[in-house]
Amino acid sequence: MDFSNFFSHLTPATSFFYVLSFLTILCGLMVILAKNPIHSVLYLIATFFCLSGHYILLNAQFLAAVNIIVYAGAIMVLFLFVIMFLNLREEDEESKTNLVKIAATVVGGTLGVILVGVLRKAQFGTYNPYVFDSQAGMVESLGNVLYNDYLLPFELASVLFLIAMIGAVMLGRREAGDRHF
Repeated sequence: MDFSNFFSHLTPATSFFYVLSFLTILCGLMVILAKNPIHSVLYLIATFFCLSGHYILLNAQFLAAVNIIVYAGAIMVLFLFVIMFLNLREEDEESKTNLVKIAATVVGGTLGVILVGVLRKAQFGTYNPYVFDSQAGMVESLGNVLYNDYLLPFELASVLFLIAMIGAVMLGRREAGDRHF
């Protein structure tokens, strides 16, 4: 097999894309295959950083920054806190029955088949450099689309987040006679 033609057309951006894609898939697999839940969360953080690299390659710097701040920062700290709070051990992994493992495999396989079916039917656009908009992933164009085309779903999501915050405060509220652990 002759790779000289393949490697001759590689630009730094495409080679960075291939390396980043390989790292993303590798870290995603390690999230699933890691025995230690803390290692799994750390691999998930690495996956989020790799996805932010893909956002930068797509000229969506705002999404890359939000991905790092929200997911790799806040959500992963929450996951690590919960895992350390629950004190999960390796012997908990052995307590899973074969029925649970078989059910997880069937559900994962079904989702994989659905994903392949959807991707086979999907129509992907082609790249035309003459009509390329360099401001597509920037904050201004994202804000215009968000507040013009998707104003109602955006406001409904904000009401949903408000309700979730009120619920969290109500669940976390302590009564006068409660013990503090």
